[in-house]
Amino acid sequence: MKRKLKALFSNLCCSVCKHGFDEDSIQIKREEKGLSVVNLVCQNCGKNFGVAFLGFSNIEVKEEAQLPLEVQEGPEPISYDDVIDAHRFIKNLDENWRNHLPK
Repeated sequence: MKRKLKALFSNLCCSVCKHGFDEDSIQIKREEKGLSVVNLVCQNCGKNFGVAFLGFSNIEVKEEAQLPLEVQEGPEPISYDDVIDAHRFIKNLDENWRNHLPK
């Protein structure tokens, strides 16, 4: 699982200091079959990017050759309202939470 996570974040960088993420940037909080809960933190400046719920199937992740990072502008930052909406959604999940995942 750690290999898949490393490959997922290998071509990304911190939006604050532009430092690339490495294996130490990924903290696995919980693992279940097909699901990982991770926290992403920049090891250079300490910026915490929060917790992500990642679903993995049985596909194989291939590691690509390390290419230079191209910094691109991303979407607008999430708002306080976005965080509150996400909190309410997660708080109200029951034992059938997997029904909310795309098929």
